[in-house]
Amino acid sequence: MDSGLAPSSAVSSGKNELTPEDVEDARKAFLLKRFWISARGFWGRGGDVFAWAASLGLLIMIGINVGFQYGINVWNRGLFDAIEQRNAADVYYLGSLFPPLVLGSVALVTAQVYVRMRIQRRWRTWLTKGLIGRWLDNGRYYQLNLIKGDHQNPEARISEDMRIATEAPVDFTAGVISAFVSASTFIVVLWTIGGALTLPIAGTVVTIPGFLVIAAVIYATITSSSIAFIGRNFVRVSETKNQVEAEFRYTLTRVRENGESIALLGGEEEEREDLDRRFANVRKQWRLLSNQYMRTTLVSHSSMLIAPVVPVLLCAPKFLDGSMSLGQVMQAASAFTIVQGAFGWLVDNYPRLADWNACARRVASLMTSLDGLEHAEKSEEVGRIKRGETTGATMLSLNDLSVSLGDGTAVVKETEVQIEPGERVLVAGESGSGKSTLVRAIAGLWPWGGGSVNFHPEHQLFMLPQKPYIPTGTLRRAVSYPRPADSWTEQEIHAALEKVGLGQLNEKIEEDAPWDHTLSGGEKQRLAFARLLLHKPNIIVLDEATSALDEKTQDKIMGMLIEELPDATVLSVAHRVELEAFHTRKITLEKREGGAKLVSDVGLMQKNRKGNTLSRLIKRGRSRKNSGRSQ
Repeated sequence: MDSGLAPSSAVSSGKNELTPEDVEDARKAFLLKRFWISARGFWGRGGDVFAWAASLGLLIMIGINVGFQYGINVWNRGLFDAIEQRNAADVYYLGSLFPPLVLGSVALVTAQVYVRMRIQRRWRTWLTKGLIGRWLDNGRYYQLNLIKGDHQNPEARISEDMRIATEAPVDFTAGVISAFVSASTFIVVLWTIGGALTLPIAGTVVTIPGFLVIAAVIYATITSSSIAFIGRNFVRVSETKNQVEAEFRYTLTRVRENGESIALLGGEEEEREDLDRRFANVRKQWRLLSNQYMRTTLVSHSSMLIAPVVPVLLCAPKFLDGSMSLGQVMQAASAFTIVQGAFGWLVDNYPRLADWNACARRVASLMTSLDGLEHAEKSEEVGRIKRGETTGATMLSLNDLSVSLGDGTAVVKETEVQIEPGERVLVAGESGSGKSTLVRAIAGLWPWGGGSVNFHPEHQLFMLPQKPYIPTGTLRRAVSYPRPADSWTEQEIHAALEKVGLGQLNEKIEEDAPWDHTLSGGEKQRLAFARLLLHKPNIIVLDEATSALDEKTQDKIMGMLIEELPDATVLSVAHRVELEAFHTRKITLEKREGGAKLVSDVGLMQKNRKGNTLSRLIKRGRSRKNSGRSQ
């Protein structure tokens, strides 16, 4: 199944004249649109009740803060006029007004930061919970590994990319509104104070009305155009940087998770070379990004230094001829700087805008892949396995079950199986015949195919994979998973661990440790059987669940399972012939062109397990004796 973007594929197939760059631009535009479709729901009916109140409160505070800026601007004029006139009383009076103005402005800005960041936190929480819910629902987190699409490293997209994607828009919106209100207010100030500038040029007098406003617009246009030109590749570079960073983090995580295997194989050098290669890509992208930052900093810092000087130079002629006071010059300089800062908002925020663009598209790519899975769940165009209930006492039935890949390629086809309560069925077949895929289809993890999987209405399914999942936290939580850690008493957990041969761990059940790395493969599999004893399901699916155990331990575990849960229906996938002794029935899959087929379904006589084990020991003794003679 390909979860690629429908709009971009439609464009590329329907309009051949479009270049690959055009198609890529259309894809990026669609992804941004897809992000906003979900993101704007925060302010919708199903969104956060706090959203609108906080947003309106933030807008009001922005307006009031501009009022404080204007008050300080007027105060600035009065102070310098008083200094110019050497009026001590006015200087002291205005000096006493300055602390309240500053305190009011600081308090207001602090409140703005609080409200803004609260909106960001709640928006991120709302979006993240929704996305995680969709990701975990119906096993989609697993199915994403089986389909094509741009959704690699979903954990980075849900965490870091989502953070940036929700923080930046709030900052941008507040910044744009503040810049607009400030520019509108102080353009009026510039126009009023500056008036017209009269210049004698070539024997004629040229009058420039609102010369300070015109100068501010021209100055801002030059700086903004420069930054837009210099940083035109910022989005692409930032997006690539985020991608290689995510890949590097994922590789580091893989090394940590598979540390034991790497250490046993002595693969440190190979892993180091792979990490060095990936980190070299990170360094390369950071170098390209730093070049972009250097160029934009060149413009922004130059603008910061020049902006306060320009209005003073422009007002100097009017101050020298006596038509402007010192206070008016300083007020104009302050207003010009504020207007310039408002117009130059893009200069200061273009790098963050580029970073947000890349992160929002990465989040939207994951959303789009989940959209594809949801569409496939509801659509009749993609064959899906139906799930229903059996009639009578039958615990599990597979009716004309076919299992296929996402692209429609059949793995298993036309399987008919009826399993009664208490039966223990062994699924056998050569490697690659689709046994594990069949088991995943039964468990509901593999949705693509045809036919149906039906369970008894009162069934409780519990699956033991080859590599059991060990969650973080205490050993008690690991044994109780997926139920809460306090679901069973300490005595019940002790008893379960004793029965699977892990009694030595009883004193450590409350210990919080990295159990996934502490326990061996065999101990993890025995821990999984302890979970079975606690949960007591009536349908058990074992997928190579004893592969890490030696034959003696395997016999004990399987015998214990039958003794403790005699009425449970068991479906096993395994390669070991010895496991036949613990099953009542065996079905065999045979790999064929066009998909594996069920070629045999036979009953197994319950053998004496002790005698079976003894016969194996006798055979081993004979083989050792024969090998000694041959030597």
